[in-house]
Amino acid sequence: MVLDLLISGPASEAISQIIDSVSEFVYSVDNVLVKKDIFKELAEYLQRIEPILKQLRREKVSDSETFNHAIEILNREIKEAKKLVQECSKKSKVYLLVNCRTVVKRLKHNTGEISRALGLLPLATSGLSAGIVEEINKLCDNMQEAEFKAAVSEEEILEKIEAGIQEKNFDRSYANNLLHLIADAVGITKERSELKKELEEFKNEIENEKDRAEAIQMDQIIALLERSDAASSTKEKELKYFAKRNSLGTQTLEPLHSFYCQITGDVMVDPVEISSGQTFERSAIEKWFAEGHKKCPLTSITLDTLVLRPNKTLKQSIEEWKDRNTMITIASLKEKIQSGDEVGVLSCLQTLHDLCEQKDQHREWVVLENYIPVLIQILAEKHRDKRNRVLRILCMLVKDNEDARERIASVDNAIESIVHSLGRRLGEGKLAVKLLLELSKYDFLRERIGKVQGCILLLVTMSSSEDNQAATDTMELLETLSYSDQNVILMAKANYFKHLLQRLSTGTDDVKMVMVKMLAEMESTDHNKEVLFDNGILAPLLHLVSHNDVQMKLAALKALQNLSSLKKNGLEMIRQGAARLLFGILFQHNLPSSVLCEHVAPIIMQLAESTISQDTQTPVSLLESDEEVLNLFSLVSYIQPDVRQYIIQTFYALCQSPSASYIRNKLRECPSVLVLVKLFENENLILRASAVKLFSCLVESSDEATILEHVNQKCINTLLQILKPPSDDEEIVSAMGIICYLPKIPQITQWLLDAGALPIICKYIQQGKDKDLLKSKLVENSVGALCRFTVPTNLEWQKSASEIGIITVLVQLLESGTAPTKQLAALSLTQFSKSSNELSVPVPKRRGFWCFSAQAEAGCLVHGGICTVESSFCLLEADAVRPLAKTLGESDPGVCETSLDALLTLIEGEKLQNGSKVLGDENVIPLMIRFLTSPSPGLQEKSLNALERIFQLFEFKQKYGASAQMPLVDLTQRGNGSVKSLAARILAHLNVLHDQSSFF
Repeated sequence: MVLDLLISGPASEAISQIIDSVSEFVYSVDNVLVKKDIFKELAEYLQRIEPILKQLRREKVSDSETFNHAIEILNREIKEAKKLVQECSKKSKVYLLVNCRTVVKRLKHNTGEISRALGLLPLATSGLSAGIVEEINKLCDNMQEAEFKAAVSEEEILEKIEAGIQEKNFDRSYANNLLHLIADAVGITKERSELKKELEEFKNEIENEKDRAEAIQMDQIIALLERSDAASSTKEKELKYFAKRNSLGTQTLEPLHSFYCQITGDVMVDPVEISSGQTFERSAIEKWFAEGHKKCPLTSITLDTLVLRPNKTLKQSIEEWKDRNTMITIASLKEKIQSGDEVGVLSCLQTLHDLCEQKDQHREWVVLENYIPVLIQILAEKHRDKRNRVLRILCMLVKDNEDARERIASVDNAIESIVHSLGRRLGEGKLAVKLLLELSKYDFLRERIGKVQGCILLLVTMSSSEDNQAATDTMELLETLSYSDQNVILMAKANYFKHLLQRLSTGTDDVKMVMVKMLAEMESTDHNKEVLFDNGILAPLLHLVSHNDVQMKLAALKALQNLSSLKKNGLEMIRQGAARLLFGILFQHNLPSSVLCEHVAPIIMQLAESTISQDTQTPVSLLESDEEVLNLFSLVSYIQPDVRQYIIQTFYALCQSPSASYIRNKLRECPSVLVLVKLFENENLILRASAVKLFSCLVESSDEATILEHVNQKCINTLLQILKPPSDDEEIVSAMGIICYLPKIPQITQWLLDAGALPIICKYIQQGKDKDLLKSKLVENSVGALCRFTVPTNLEWQKSASEIGIITVLVQLLESGTAPTKQLAALSLTQFSKSSNELSVPVPKRRGFWCFSAQAEAGCLVHGGICTVESSFCLLEADAVRPLAKTLGESDPGVCETSLDALLTLIEGEKLQNGSKVLGDENVIPLMIRFLTSPSPGLQEKSLNALERIFQLFEFKQKYGASAQMPLVDLTQRGNGSVKSLAARILAHLNVLHDQSSFF
């Protein structure tokens, strides 16, 4: 190992600190909660700095002021960047989002300062190589050109927050919408409990940082977001509301004289003050000035300016007066509505309706006053106008209001009452549909709606209405209800699918779009997907894929994707030629097609998956020609990552289908297959995993030249990186499979050894003893990959493997592994054992007088010398003989044959006598005699060769010869030439045949 010649003094220590800080920064980047892409970009720059710093640490640089200044800047800025990483790993996601501009600004400053410091190094340091100087200049340019900025979605949220604060928009629906946008941006669910938890964390962080300059703005943001439903529970809202309402009394107040505009005589909405000090309604005074007046309309004073100043204090007072009276009015109307006077009730309902239309806050007060049970009760009355007004009010109350929906859910027979309105006159039915559509956005109510007796049937009937708006709204409701499997079953019973097919053929484009969207998003059971196909859904959908409107095409493709997830449907789509149409879209190269590709590719993948297991003697093929195979695979070279991933997964599925052999051979011939190897380094982990899995299929049973054409030392290093966490299990299995199938040539084995592959492979073999940790296929591939390191032609490789303790693990796998694992484990043990005789250390001779010297150490029963598992790989020392003998009873002939190979290494050459005794003690020789009748030619021939040698020993001939005679005689009569001759030779050893017999 080459030691760095370090510069001495503070500079060396500072450089070491910087290198440590870089490593810590890079390690911590994965933990940040926002702007991970920007942090990773800076991490890449810092990783490129590391070799430069290490070079500086080796050089004898002058301790100049410029050099020390540059090092000081690097140290400071990288520490600041590391501090920012820690902050962005611990703060709440909401806090980080609203501060994302500050995060970006700080990162940009860090990057710029680091670049500036790097630029000083060539000036301050003589003797740097031209390559290092060039790398520094290139790195500085890259960092200066880096464009760090907040994402578009984040900027939109920040603009909405600023607008809400500036306009004092404390509307509940505005806050709800804003909070949902934040949830999407930071990756949290929209569940009320989760949103409330995030808001609480945000508030706590603000309270702990009151000394910060932006604390006031943060308080304004909290005030805005606290208007959302998630900010407080229904109980909390009720307590707050009634505390305020009860303090107001029961009588409304007349407006103050100052509230009136002296021009219009009405209470002002937007009061503005003019230069005379008088206040008027904005629209009224603007009209006065527009008519040419230059004097104050109240005092007749000539105005020196016509500038208008908003009177915010007066406007706020007017708003508070209005809110007070509205709150009292809403509270007082409920008793009048319950009075039963039809005329009075209608009037009160109209007033309530008008108030709900005015402001979101009014609707919230109506909900908190518990109007919903009262309104639901009116739906059971006979008066149509009252029912219609109630439906309109309820529609407004439940829109974007989870509390209102929950209250309706808690009222007995509420949904049933609304559904009954579906069967009345069209106008009332339309209102009921709108209300049910809003309620269906609440999962629990969606289930309830579909279960109401007759609801689905009524909706199916309404969807055939000649009123286009009624039909469209109804179909939209049915689309929403179709998210429930139970509702889809009810739709099938109501023959809705047949109706849907008719509408897809004859309806307007708007109707078709609603229908197709329903098919695309419907979470139906496999049975219903099958019913749709049986009713002929495919033809109209394929027709819509050819529609001129791109949105219609997209909706149709989404529907096909949903329906093709059922393998039976996928096979039917292939039979009916759907794949040809989809390929046509993929193979076009224009903008609309590139948009459509994202939806075509997953369908193609599902069609490929449907071909894996087919219940037919005439398999269906997705790709029918060499041209289609090559054209489809060529798309992995240049289109967007998601599509590339689906294309690769398509071929991975086809490599497991009846056409697997054909597909694999064609891909091996395709020049584009090199793209798969390049994707091993892709940052998109899903795309990378797909490429690794497909390439693993291709290298299995591939010829050596083909593999070597694509695999080099860099590829091997990349595969070993993939074998480290956090790769997923399937990718690790496939990566290990590639290593397992690599040609067993010394160069590749040495590459693997140099890259540290052996400890990684052994780790997975050892973990494989616990079946819950990794799949058995990973253990098989790992043991297969190990075999190349156990070849007897290279003792150094064998020693490297043995020192990790792998022999003991291989012996254990003989009992716990799958059949392929046992076979591969036995192969490695065979290869180890072939070197044992050479490595066994001779027993030291006793010197001097034997009676006074220590007793000589006993040698190995087979090898004669001193053996250990690690030093001589001895099967006896590893306690491998009994497990190997046990596997000879396995049903898999491959396992038996490889285990027999391992055991027969014990009787090679001069070890025949002692080795045969060991085999006899473990009952192996009777098993070999049994193998003489085995249908496996390999077992038969190996047993014959072994017995031919063993029966040259008198004691074994005497002990086992009689039991071997009949199988051997049978082989002399039925066996082929070489087997017949060998069997006859053994019979001669047993004195059953004469040496000159015609059998030889």
